[in-house]
Amino acid sequence: MNSEKKIIKLLPIFLLMCSISIAQNYEHGKVTIAELQQKTHPLDSSAPAAILFKVGTTRFDVVSDGDYSSFAIRTEVKFKIKIYKKEGLEYANHMVSFYTGGTVDEKVNYKDAVTYNLVNGKIEKTKLKSDGEFIEEKNEDFSIKKITMPQVKEGSIIEFTYEFNSPYITKIDDYFLQTEIPVDHVNYTIYIPEFYIYSAVISGFEQVNVEEKSVVETGHSSQKYVYTLNNVPAVKEEDFIINIDNYTSIIKYELVSISYPNQPTKKLAMTWQDVVKTIYEDPRFGDELLKEGYFNDELKNLMKGNEMDDEKIKIIFNYVKSKMNWNGKNGIYSKDGLRNAFKENIGNVAEINLILIAMLRRAGINANPILLSTRDNGIAYFPNRTAFNYVICGVDVEGKKILLDASDKNSTMNLIPLKAINWTGKLIRLDGSFDEINLQYPKNSRENIIITANIEQDGKIKGNCKRQITDYYAYSHRNRWKNATEDAYLESLENKHTGLIINEYDVSNINELDKPIIETSSFEYDNAVESIGNKLYLNPLLFYIQSENPFKSIARKYPIDFNFPIADTYNISYTIPDGYKVEFLPDPLAIQLENSGLLFKYKITHSENSIQVLVNFNINEFVLPASDFEGLKEFFKTIVEKQNEKIILIKK
Repeated sequence: MNSEKKIIKLLPIFLLMCSISIAQNYEHGKVTIAELQQKTHPLDSSAPAAILFKVGTTRFDVVSDGDYSSFAIRTEVKFKIKIYKKEGLEYANHMVSFYTGGTVDEKVNYKDAVTYNLVNGKIEKTKLKSDGEFIEEKNEDFSIKKITMPQVKEGSIIEFTYEFNSPYITKIDDYFLQTEIPVDHVNYTIYIPEFYIYSAVISGFEQVNVEEKSVVETGHSSQKYVYTLNNVPAVKEEDFIINIDNYTSIIKYELVSISYPNQPTKKLAMTWQDVVKTIYEDPRFGDELLKEGYFNDELKNLMKGNEMDDEKIKIIFNYVKSKMNWNGKNGIYSKDGLRNAFKENIGNVAEINLILIAMLRRAGINANPILLSTRDNGIAYFPNRTAFNYVICGVDVEGKKILLDASDKNSTMNLIPLKAINWTGKLIRLDGSFDEINLQYPKNSRENIIITANIEQDGKIKGNCKRQITDYYAYSHRNRWKNATEDAYLESLENKHTGLIINEYDVSNINELDKPIIETSSFEYDNAVESIGNKLYLNPLLFYIQSENPFKSIARKYPIDFNFPIADTYNISYTIPDGYKVEFLPDPLAIQLENSGLLFKYKITHSENSIQVLVNFNINEFVLPASDFEGLKEFFKTIVEKQNEKIILIKK
């Protein structure tokens, strides 16, 4: 975090779309009986709660320290929130993150926090007490201030104000204009002293009204910007979205330059090259990579008899994975030093993967750190050091790039955790230069299903199933079920598929991470065949049928993210019961969603007393734009309709 404490002016690159808004007065303490009696939100009856208003103001205060004066940022935000339903009670909790990793800590204070309830026809007020405030450590550099409002129930209205003070003016905290609940009125005012230029971006899809004018303040003039939105719809979580914040309306500021009177302009806007160089030169990063004495003995033993680079990489990677334990914290810097983390066998993501890089380099491998932002951390709009929160290792071997993350026990070579697959990363070389690295996993994860089954006279299906899963299918399975018993896993399958009974089960390679997981089982299933008169109606895909379209909404605003590319194959063979013959088979189908990499093939054949079902389903481009939504919805509608067509058997 840059500790520069000086001044600013806004770069109005975003004002082309803006119109003038009329200032309104939104103050606390104006709660009415009618507001407390309101049962649902007038524009969104499904809303569990709503922000009646959110009004924020950011100013630059002059701070004196002896003969030296500087600017510090002070932001005050007022909230008024209505709770409609039980599910909305969580909005009685509020939190603000603040920086504690520099020479001076940022500060957060809550005030004027009151809960209003209607009791016997009268408004009852309950103030927040000190036992409702908490401070928690988020990571090495940030803490969180929290409040839990008192006496909150359905129908309550809560009001509070928080004040955020920061000496760091290079980046103003993001201001959310939109949330997961409706906002009746949101306003943000910022006064920027004439000496500063900021770059500003408004993300999301909502139209924002902006008013700009010059104002005179003590000792200088400022530009005043007022952002206003009314009746802001809730950000609705949709399926196949990784981080909804990437599509939420948020105001973001970044300091570009400082221009003091009679002084040359000082440019502060960082390029990505500036960012990675600064991180690499930090003692908690680059200097730690130069230290190696703490692992030399272990490395010497590991390398005995191993001369090939591929062998060295695998051995060192597996050693660090086995030895080190992740403490649950992300980050790009070492907190207590790699030597101490190595000794204690525990560390944050940076410490574990920097140890891996240092050991690989000492073994003669071209290994470098890759900085990235995890999916839940979002996408950076400006080059800045806080854009990254994760470090992995990149290895160059014969012109190929191998990605490694030793902090995850179930990761393998070139298979990093899903949380880290967030578009691109920055690989930092020894000289401080960087390369843009594509983090998207190009290889299809596969699920292959082979079933041989008998159709009984009573409609019950008995058979054997072999399921093989690779790559991220296998990774996800290991992560989800690593601490569960086999009985718990099988019970979950039987609960998921009504009518399924698994009699015998065996699994291979569950701990051999470089191999696919192979499950074999025998089963009984009595929910796939319907007997009507002298006919049997069979669901061809049994418990693997896709019965519903996952895309049901009328429209979609956001891109569709399937997580990773897949290639699924289903091969099911049935033996027809004695005395029956095939009356009807669904027609074959082969469809492809144009320019998307989605493919579905479906074919059913029969000969004498057997039926063969073969299905292929591929998603090669796993992130699709919202413009593909209508085609995608129709694609899955066709798939669901086809899979729900029945095979009809009739008595001879």
